[in-house]
Amino acid sequence: MKRFSLRGVRGDLPLLACLALLTALLTAVAAAAPAFIDQLAGRAFADRLVQAQDTAPGVTYSVRLDVAPGKAVDPGGRLAEAMTDVGDELESYSWASPDLPGELRTDSARLVLPGVDTVTEAGPARLSLMHATDAPRKGGYVEGRAPRAKTGTPEIAVSAATRDGLKLRIGQRLELGRGGEQGIQATAVVVGVFATDGDARLWRQEPLLVAPLKSAEGAEGAEGAEGAESAESAERPHQAMALTAPGSILELQAQAGLQLSVQWGMRLHLNEAEARQSAGADGRRELQRALVETGELAPEQFCDMATFGGVECLLGMNPSSGLEFTSRLPVALDEFGRQWGQGQALVAFGFATLAVVALAAAVVTALLALRRRLDVYRLQRARGASALGLAVARAGHTLPGLLLGLAAGLAAASRVGEGTATGRGVLAAVGCWLILPLVTFFAVRDRALLRERTSAIRGRRAVAETALLLLAAGGVWALRSRGTKAEAGPDPLLAAVPALLGLATVVILVRCYPLPVRLLARAAARRRGTVALIGLLRAAKEAPARALALLVLVVTLAGAVFGGLVAGTLAEGREEGARWRVGADAAYLGAGFNPAAAKELARAAGVEHSARVGELRISPRNSSSGAAYGTTSLLGVDTEALRKAAPDSAAAHVTAALPVSDGAVPVLARGGPRVGERLEAELGGRKLQLKVTGVLSDAAAGDRALGPLHTPELPGQLLLTDLRALRGVAQDQFEQSALLLYGDGIRADRLRSLVPRTAPDVSPGELLILDEELTRVADDDLVGALTRAHTACIALAVVLALLALVLELLLSAPARGRTAARLRTMGLGDRQTAVLHLLQLLPMVLAAVVGGTALGLALPSLLGPALDLREFTGGPGDPGLHADVFLTVVLGAGCGLLVAGAVGVETWLGRRRGLGAVLRVGRGDE
Repeated sequence: MKRFSLRGVRGDLPLLACLALLTALLTAVAAAAPAFIDQLAGRAFADRLVQAQDTAPGVTYSVRLDVAPGKAVDPGGRLAEAMTDVGDELESYSWASPDLPGELRTDSARLVLPGVDTVTEAGPARLSLMHATDAPRKGGYVEGRAPRAKTGTPEIAVSAATRDGLKLRIGQRLELGRGGEQGIQATAVVVGVFATDGDARLWRQEPLLVAPLKSAEGAEGAEGAEGAESAESAERPHQAMALTAPGSILELQAQAGLQLSVQWGMRLHLNEAEARQSAGADGRRELQRALVETGELAPEQFCDMATFGGVECLLGMNPSSGLEFTSRLPVALDEFGRQWGQGQALVAFGFATLAVVALAAAVVTALLALRRRLDVYRLQRARGASALGLAVARAGHTLPGLLLGLAAGLAAASRVGEGTATGRGVLAAVGCWLILPLVTFFAVRDRALLRERTSAIRGRRAVAETALLLLAAGGVWALRSRGTKAEAGPDPLLAAVPALLGLATVVILVRCYPLPVRLLARAAARRRGTVALIGLLRAAKEAPARALALLVLVVTLAGAVFGGLVAGTLAEGREEGARWRVGADAAYLGAGFNPAAAKELARAAGVEHSARVGELRISPRNSSSGAAYGTTSLLGVDTEALRKAAPDSAAAHVTAALPVSDGAVPVLARGGPRVGERLEAELGGRKLQLKVTGVLSDAAAGDRALGPLHTPELPGQLLLTDLRALRGVAQDQFEQSALLLYGDGIRADRLRSLVPRTAPDVSPGELLILDEELTRVADDDLVGALTRAHTACIALAVVLALLALVLELLLSAPARGRTAARLRTMGLGDRQTAVLHLLQLLPMVLAAVVGGTALGLALPSLLGPALDLREFTGGPGDPGLHADVFLTVVLGAGCGLLVAGAVGVETWLGRRRGLGAVLRVGRGDE
């Protein structure tokens, strides 16, 4: 008996090896998933930090620099030393929070004197002078040398493009101060020409250093600029920047009596481990807190009494203000946190799909192994063996496979990195190991052998299916109610809901798809031939037995379709979101606070049209009843200019139709006030009268031109009007203002060179370029990493699904083969046998394709706020869903090819089936 048992085990070795492989896979997936997600988050977080600090430093320190005392000795040299020393101290741990991960590295320290007028052979020029610690060294000069401090004669160095554009030469003298800053009178000499090859940050951040700029002459592109005149345009000077020594800048500063600004740009660098630690919710909070502490500690170290006021600090020999700290990193951290919280949902779906398919494959493998030994087990039960004893013996047979699979899975998971969840891996391995003993026990227990009544089985099945449907509905409701728990890491409910929805879909399909199959069988019964009738009837009858195959197909298809849907939506939606944020081909935010820069931008080369938009933040109330409506956003657009620039603008069309003002500003309202109401609001010490003349449509509220004004703080109640009706409102009273720029020839470097370096107390505004935003969206690795992770999970799930389906077809093949063999004894030919096999398999596959595709397309809507793609795309509303039609067709065609292959193999095997296979009756799987 022992020899017989060992022989049987040897016969099951292929299936037991398959179970061991599946155990290893499930162990690796369960154990490595947390570490893999952390690693993915760390890489995406590090990439986001690099991207956030690419165009500008992530951390900026600055001081306002006053004129040095007249008796100061070598103030320029002392200032250069002080700028270097402060930069070194800012990099040290003594000036940063001890909890700050990574290190702050000084990008550069820069001092700029803006807008000194001069005359060159190419015409008038406005020259800004800069000292930068990251300026080219000796080897970076193609002609001459670097500037040195020289009293009375500032030395300057220019780029090769500036030399050619302004017709300069080494040794040429330039008279500085003609019509420029009051009091500046000096003669500068050109001593060097430097190369601007490569991708240095200095060239990207200071385009005027690379090449001079001459704006287009005439009034071209100036429709939206206030007071633009062609004569003035024609006399506009070249804009350029040159390098000089700090002593020269201080000498000119003393002549003009200006207050300048010294800035240290710094970047936060994290290694891989630090990025992983900081990517989570707790890590981001700690990083933000450390940045705040650093912003408080560094000014104290620089000038510890400055915070008390009235105390003068020193930078070199120059009196200065205290050290001021600004950082753009908190905004990037918050944005990453919101997006990563939603991104985990996509990765969780991929892992859930993989786990469900692997588990189904393990169950099918166990059932196939059971079928090979079922006759032996029944014989042993007849001789007195217990069902529990047989199950325990089966567990002992598969124990080596468990240990081997567990070891292999944990070894594979450990290669992912730190944070491996060994406990989860062990639980997954034990669960996979117990499948075969459990199915063995339930197959040979007394109730199974005695053929339990069909009514009792149907009752329990109905209860189980109802419970499963309720559980799936409850999971969806829970996710929609509370959203995801992104702050606590991977969400088990988020991973479980797709599996529950897959099971619920299978339950519905098993109940529903036999009905049309039976109707087709009835129609076939009225026709000649019995092949279609028998095939369709068996397909309908065997529907419950095909539940595992349906589950594998439905979950795999749903995961793949869902991934393609999300990837397509993000690709299209992020591009649309970028267009919405910019609002035009370019946008200058803060135009109302810097009208001179806005005027220059509107007349820049390549700009064909421009239009202004702005927002007032008011708290209106009903003029009659006094009822308050709370904080409301009053948006204004330059209607005429916007209609010229964007003829299809919905906002411009509705504001153009507003009635003429009768003393009150006509507005369109969305939320809050009703049509016909008169409102009043306090603004700048006077009352602003408003009249609601219509309802603001969704199309107008979602107009691209209003995109630059939309911020997370924007109130839900909106009013829209023409800016002409708000002429009496001062520019500094606008909460936000933007200048929209349109033109096919817009160049980013030209526009950026026109946003001047202003005085320390004036904001230069923010310039958004559509091409740059689209590039930034395309280069963002977060979405790409999430999509790649989900695709990898789905690809592995597809491989396992093929394995599971092949095993399931092997499991059900004997029953189909015996039916075909009996019919062959009645004269059934090969072609009719193939049709019979096809009709038995095709309904299940069609049901799976329809159900899986429908579930994948419905998942974003079912999950609701648990998967908010607006965090990735931006924009005024939900991004339109874009399904990957090609992927869906390929998956459906793949299922069809699988069925065709199975039919061909079974037909070929049927030719070799003898009469003995037909006469073996009494099988339970028949």
